Amino acid sequence: MLTAKQKKQTRKIVITGVAAIILITGSWLLYQQLKYRKAKFTRYPEFGINIPESYPIHGIDVSKYQSLIAWEEVKAMKVKNIQLGFAFIKATEGIGNTDPHFKRNWKKTKDNEIIRGAYHFFIGSKDGRMQAENFIDKVELEPGDMPPVLDAEQLNGATAVQLRKEMRKWLEIVENHYGVKPIIYTNVDFYERNLGSEFDGYPLWAAHYYQPGKPRINRGWVFWQHSDEGRVNGIVSKVDFNVFNGDSADFKNLLIE
Repeated sequence: MLTAKQKKQTRKIVITGVAAIILITGSWLLYQQLKYRKAKFTRYPEFGINIPESYPIHGIDVSKYQSLIAWEEVKAMKVKNIQLGFAFIKATEGIGNTDPHFKRNWKKTKDNEIIRGAYHFFIGSKDGRMQAENFIDKVELEPGDMPPVLDAEQLNGATAVQLRKEMRKWLEIVENHYGVKPIIYTNVDFYERNLGSEFDGYPLWAAHYYQPGKPRINRGWVFWQHSDEGRVNGIVSKVDFNVFNGDSADFKNLLIE
């Protein structure tokens, strides 16, 4: 049985612990609020990069590295005739990871009438089926969304043969689930070194920075990530910029029905 002194000490420890939890929770909430305010009121006079203006449809891609985004600011920004109309959002990675900002970004882009797409960062050394299940478990696509995206840009210890084998699993499972052919994202050099012509039947989102006019690749492409140095109102950090290879009718035909 505890003595009166021991009970007093126990109560003191409990009260101190509760106070510490409240302080930590309050500090975290304040930090998140300050981050959001900073993002919300981050404004730039222009996008900060050279924009390939011959393409009518422009967009960005984001992940946790862009922190909290004020999507209403993103939607409102317009420079000359360029306004961001779509956003690819990181959803999952590997067999069990989810981007911590995915749910918020997914909801806020729709709320602000920005066409949205979700992508999975592929780990070449991990099972493709399990990675597909991770993505499917986290992402519910709706009419008007872009097709799912497989981001394959690293071997992560796998051979090129192993990577292609696991990629095929992911692509087939995801296509069967959503009823639409996924898009493959990768950079031009990685595609040519490791993927060859095996995936030429899939729509390609090609990363090739600082190129005039278009990415240098000997196959068709749908999206081009042309810079990783863009600036957008409502986003504190730099962000990737993309263009769609087509007009508004082509873009509408790409979207999930």
